[in-house]
Amino acid sequence: MSENNTLSATSSRSSSRTLLTWILGALSIFAPFSTDMYLSGFPLIAQDFNADISQVQLSLSTFFIGVAIGQLFYGPLIDRFGRRIPLLVGIALFIVSSLMILYVPTIEGFVGLRFLQAVGGCSGMIISRAIIQDLYDEQEGAKALSLMMVVQTVGPITAPVLGAYLLVFDGWKAVFTFLVAFGLVCWLVTYKFIPESLPVEQRQKQSISQTLGVFGHFLKNWRFMAPTLAGAFSNAVMFCFITGSPFVLMQLFGMERETYGWMFSATAAGMVVTSQANSMLLKRYTPQRLFTASIIVSLLAAATLVLVRNTDSLWLLMVPLFVCVSMVPMVCANSIAIAMAASGKDVGSASSLIGVTQFAFAGAISAIVGALHNGTSLPMCGMILVCTVLAFVINTFSPKHTARV
Repeated sequence: MSENNTLSATSSRSSSRTLLTWILGALSIFAPFSTDMYLSGFPLIAQDFNADISQVQLSLSTFFIGVAIGQLFYGPLIDRFGRRIPLLVGIALFIVSSLMILYVPTIEGFVGLRFLQAVGGCSGMIISRAIIQDLYDEQEGAKALSLMMVVQTVGPITAPVLGAYLLVFDGWKAVFTFLVAFGLVCWLVTYKFIPESLPVEQRQKQSISQTLGVFGHFLKNWRFMAPTLAGAFSNAVMFCFITGSPFVLMQLFGMERETYGWMFSATAAGMVVTSQANSMLLKRYTPQRLFTASIIVSLLAAATLVLVRNTDSLWLLMVPLFVCVSMVPMVCANSIAIAMAASGKDVGSASSLIGVTQFAFAGAISAIVGALHNGTSLPMCGMILVCTVLAFVINTFSPKHTARV
């Protein structure tokens, strides 16, 4: 009887942790939902506000700025005041700003509210990682991050399709109505199921100068920065793909829009598979070993991609491209777990710095892919190779790599 009770308790605890991880994953997709869903509605927004497309595009740039600033803001905040309250306040800010966007009369107001929406929405990205670090050790944390990556990677893939249907249904405001509803559901689920994971006695009491010193400490800590930078370059591979693949596949290879959509779904499925494979492999191998192995696989696939980029065979190009993108969740989940394990007591600040680094690198690399556009597949394929080479070099010469592999 005692053994049965123990098994039941273990199963219940495992189910509870799985539910918690799925919720945290959902909280981390506010950003892709808020950007990718409304892209095809730019002309409608410009028309309704009697504005230029360039002014509407500014709302996207403003959102990115809000995410970057918000991530720096939340880290020290949650280390000082705990995880739960800042998370609930951040989601509430996202809901209110999304609702106000439905009634804003000017394009300037729209752009400003997008900034507030980003500051609120990015709370889930930062705080979810901190909660995992609070509750799990490095090995279990990597498993939880792998499951989170399933949700995170599906978000950017499905958001444009969902947004397109909403735009057809009721215009661009339908997208923001959906975001309000999504935010409300997330707030209620967070209120009911997400615990406070940072005890009062473990919270930091730091001045602004001390907080800046914490960030400075992380920047000088190569055990933290090496996996952070390597993971950020690997994460940028997905943004190279998102930026460059529409032209390469639809213009150069003549792929139909419907086929292109199915291809995205297949890529998302590949990312889900590698995320789950990472969780299983972590039962036998350390995050560092899997991190190194996944970077090597990515590097070989990226080199192959560049070699075959001029092929007339779509499938010959798609195989290495699929491998490169599918490996992103495995690389990123283990890189974050390794970096967070080296963060010490300032978990929130560490999570902020990881988020800012990944977001900044992804945005910069995708912009470079666009700027290098020359009517060929080289900008996309070449930047994927550059990102994987840099990730490999950083990991190879990192102290963590030398010490454990």
